[in-house]
Amino acid sequence: MSSVLTDLKPSLLWKHFDEIRKYPHCSKNEKPLGDYVLQVAERNGCEADRDDTGNIVIRKPATTGHEKSPIVVLQGHLDMVCEKNSDVEHDFTKDPIEVQIEGEWVTAKGTTLGADNGIGVATALAVLEDESVEHGPLELLFTTDEETGLNGARELGPDFIKGKILLNLDSEEEGAFTISCAGGADSEITLPIQRTSSADGTALKIVHKGFRGGHSGIDIHTGRGNAIQLLARLLYDADVNFHLISLEGGSKHNAIPREAFALVMVKQGDVDNLKKQLQDGFKNIQFEYKAVEKDCQLAIETVSEKTQNPMEEASTQAFLNLLVALPHGVMAMSQEIPGLTETSNNLAIVKTKDKEATAYTSTRSSILSALEATRKKIEAIGAMSGGSIEHFEGYPAWSPNLESPLLAKMKKVYKDMTGKEAEIMAIHAGLECGIIGDKYPGMDMISFGPELKNPHSPDEKVNIGSVERFWDFVVTTLKALL
Repeated sequence: MSSVLTDLKPSLLWKHFDEIRKYPHCSKNEKPLGDYVLQVAERNGCEADRDDTGNIVIRKPATTGHEKSPIVVLQGHLDMVCEKNSDVEHDFTKDPIEVQIEGEWVTAKGTTLGADNGIGVATALAVLEDESVEHGPLELLFTTDEETGLNGARELGPDFIKGKILLNLDSEEEGAFTISCAGGADSEITLPIQRTSSADGTALKIVHKGFRGGHSGIDIHTGRGNAIQLLARLLYDADVNFHLISLEGGSKHNAIPREAFALVMVKQGDVDNLKKQLQDGFKNIQFEYKAVEKDCQLAIETVSEKTQNPMEEASTQAFLNLLVALPHGVMAMSQEIPGLTETSNNLAIVKTKDKEATAYTSTRSSILSALEATRKKIEAIGAMSGGSIEHFEGYPAWSPNLESPLLAKMKKVYKDMTGKEAEIMAIHAGLECGIIGDKYPGMDMISFGPELKNPHSPDEKVNIGSVERFWDFVVTTLKALL
C-alpha cells in the first residue's frame, strides 16, 4: 500500500521513517523497533551490538580512503512519547502511527507523530544505507528510554562506543546548534486519604481538556495552561461543600498535562450552584489564557454511579491544597543567557487510589543548586499537606564549550551552505549529551535537527523542507569531518 510519505525527499530517510512509525516504540517498549534497526545493519553487512538495556551500536567502516579519519558517532533515541487525544482510538502497543501531510508539515492523526526522535533514527539509518555518502568510521548509537529519564544513556558501558565526536540528532529547531542543556530530576508526593461511606448526593464528572500541552522543557516558558492545576484551582475556589472522589490527569513526566478529570459528590440542592461557580471560574481561565489556549474546554455531567466512596472533607481539602500550591512553570530565567529558562517545574501527573493520591513533578535547571532548592520547596509543600515525598535520581546538565573544534567546523559548513550564521543555543530540556559526556570524557558534541513543532503532544509535526535541508547538512558535515 502506498504511503503519503513515499514521494518525499530524501527518499531513503523518509522510507525508514515510514517503517519506524509501524513499530511499537513507546518508552520501555522499544525492542520491536530495535529489532528493525538490527535488521537494517545485518542486510548492510555492518557489525552491531545490543546491550542488556536495549541500546544499540552499529559500526560502519569508512568509505574507501578515509579509514584513518576520526570515528564519528551519530546518536538518537529509539523511544517516543505516546500521547493521544481522549477521543482517538489508538493502541500504541500494536497500531502504526497514522500520518498525514498538512501543507509543509507531516503530522499524525490525533496522536504524537514520533518525529522526536524517529527522524533522527531514520537519518542515521539512511546514512548507513546510502553508499554515496562520504564519511570516516561511523558508530550509529541508538539509545532506549530517553523520554522517561534518559535511562538508556545512563546504562551505557564504558567501551560501548569508541568515537570522540558525537552528532546528536535530537533537536527541534532548524539552523540551531545546541551546545548545552539543563539537568533534571523527578519527585513523587504521596498523600494519604480517608474516605467516607456516609456522604450522599449527586456525583458529577468534571472534564478539563483541549489544552495545548507540549514539552515540559522547551515549551514551559510559553505559559501554556496545566489542565491538572487549573482544574484543582476551579475546585479550590468553589464556595460549595462537596467531597472529591478522584482527580486524575497527565501521563508523562515530560509533557505539560493537556487533560484532567475529577469526580465529586455534592448535595442535590447544591448541584446547580457548583456548576455555575465552576463555569464562572473557567471563564476567568479562558480570559487569562486567551493568547495561548484558544481551545480549552470545561465539561460537567451527572454520572449515575460513583467509582469509589468520596473522600472525607479534610482529605478533599488537603489534596486540593497540594495541587494548587505545587509550583508549575518557570521558576527563574538565566541571568547569563538572555531568554533561557534556568529553572522550572512541571506538575506532570496526578493519580487517585483508594487510600492515597499521588502527584508527580519534573524539575529542570541548568544550575544544580537551584534544581535541588526547587525540589526542597516541593518537599516542603508536600509535608505541609500531610504527604511524603520520594526524590528520584536525576541527570546532569551539559555545560557549553564555545571552543569546541566540532562547533567551529559545523558553523563553517552551515555558513558555506546557507550564507547565514547558525544560532548557538542552550536549551531548557534534558539531552543525552549530558550523560554521554559524563560517561565518555573528552567527547566533542553538538545537537541539531530539522524544524519540529509541539513534541510530546498530538500536535507534533515536522517540516518537510527542513528535513531535506537537515539531511544535506548531515551529509556535508560528515564529509567535512574527514
